[in-house]
Amino acid sequence: HMDPRRSALYLFCGKRCDRVKALLWENDGFVLLYKRMEVKGRFRWPRSSQEVRQLIWQQFDWLMSGLEIEQPKAFKTP
Repeated sequence: HMDPRRSALYLFCGKRCDRVKALLWENDGFVLLYKRMEVKGRFRWPRSSQEVRQLIWQQFDWLMSGLEIEQPKAFKTP
């Protein structure tokens, strides 16, 4: 129930969790980005709609690096 034309980056992941597609709306159309894990690993992806959430840029960076989006030992922004 989200509007894809609002200012947000939407992420989608397949069953194997080794590929991510990102959809971004710009004023004149959509931008589609695709990332595939080259190393043996998986993106840490939500398994149900209850686990879907908004991410800050730092969490997005961790996700794209193959890390968990929660890093308990990371520095907290003030």
